[in-house]
Amino acid sequence: MTSKSKKAIILLSGGLDSTTTLAIAKSMGYHPLALTFRYGQRHEIELEASKRVAEYYGIEEQVTIDINLQVFGRSALTADIEVPKNRTLEEVSTGIPITYVPARNTIFLSYGLAFAEVSDANDLFIGVNALDYSGYPDCRAEYITAYEKMANLATKVGVEGHNFTIHTPLIHLSKAQIIRKGIELGVDYGLTHSCYDPAPGGRACGTCDSCLLRKKGFEEAEIEDPIEYE
Repeated sequence: MTSKSKKAIILLSGGLDSTTTLAIAKSMGYHPLALTFRYGQRHEIELEASKRVAEYYGIEEQVTIDINLQVFGRSALTADIEVPKNRTLEEVSTGIPITYVPARNTIFLSYGLAFAEVSDANDLFIGVNALDYSGYPDCRAEYITAYEKMANLATKVGVEGHNFTIHTPLIHLSKAQIIRKGIELGVDYGLTHSCYDPAPGGRACGTCDSCLLRKKGFEEAEIEDPIEYE
């Protein structure tokens, strides 16, 4: 069954994964509403990318939420902690890195749930990935399953039987597979931003974990990455 004209909330950071997720939702016939977060991240330039992506896809409503996760810190993305650079891919895929932001996806999904409920949307899309995901615990399938169950217990919509569904179309794909899917759907990856520690002019550093995973994905997909690196 297609979902023509059905609304869906897309968590849109402006990164490669969330942009591909948006393209997939559109291809499934959903009418997307975008939700973006300014949470004190050092790579706040990603908000500019999210606006470019939203405009490219003709998103009629993009809501940007301000949350100060810097008050908690404990992450290289929200505190004065050095972003890891030049790690091997084996190191990147081992353990939970210091770029993990405590409870970030739980917080984001909660806002998404509220936005969905007031927008008469029963579908949320999030671009989490359990293969090239840098060890983040809130990117795993079992986490999403648990959150979806909670969402349907904790909302008026869920209690009334109109269940929420959290879509994770990228969760079992490699970065190369994600990129190939995006290209198939016409995604312009030149609009996106992935770097955790961009240079003052906004150019990607090319050596943080996120840049390394992005570069690896494009190399394996045998597609040229359209963005510039330092």
